[in-house]
Amino acid sequence: MVQSAFNHVHTWVFDLDHTLYPPSVNLFGQIERLMADYVMQELGVDRDRANNLRAQYWKTYGTTLAGLMSEHNIDPDPFLVAVHDIDFSILPPAPDLAAAIDALPGRKIIYTNGTAPYARNVINARGLDGLFDAIYGVEHANYRPKPERAAFDTIFARDSLDPTRAAMFEDDVRNLQVPHALGMRTIHVAPTPEPHPHIHHHTPDLAGFLSQLA
Repeated sequence: MVQSAFNHVHTWVFDLDHTLYPPSVNLFGQIERLMADYVMQELGVDRDRANNLRAQYWKTYGTTLAGLMSEHNIDPDPFLVAVHDIDFSILPPAPDLAAAIDALPGRKIIYTNGTAPYARNVINARGLDGLFDAIYGVEHANYRPKPERAAFDTIFARDSLDPTRAAMFEDDVRNLQVPHALGMRTIHVAPTPEPHPHIHHHTPDLAGFLSQLA
């Protein structure tokens, strides 16, 4: 049974984007447009160049912000405020997911490469508010993004989390490699499986998967 693989888990760590809401809700499309706007303004490039840089930095550094900080010394806070000023009303409520998370034993936390205020807006729109014991954003990792080991170490130390008694739910397979190495149970949440040695489970339906664990 799947449940037996999680009997040791005391802390449940959830990514946010494309994990606590499905990628079919194109929330990130709004963010990407605002990122391109910001890059255009700060670097004086056209939209095509801005979008190319946005994608290149995400691939190379883990987030567009990390690339902008490394390559152009961009101040992270104004960037993060600007790119998360979006319409959250397109997010549908998720009562089944809320019930499944609520039923899990132990602590539940969110760890996102976005910001904590942004995460709160997402979970409020989804009807998931009040379910999490802590919310950590990239600002709590000194702006270092997943999949960097230093980012995980900072967040997990801040939370006093024991990785050997924790599970990590993520849509980006890159961000599961360090949790796996630390001894966490790893779950890839995505429409299509991407088999990797550092992934223990895959699910396209987070609520359905969680309902097997309580």
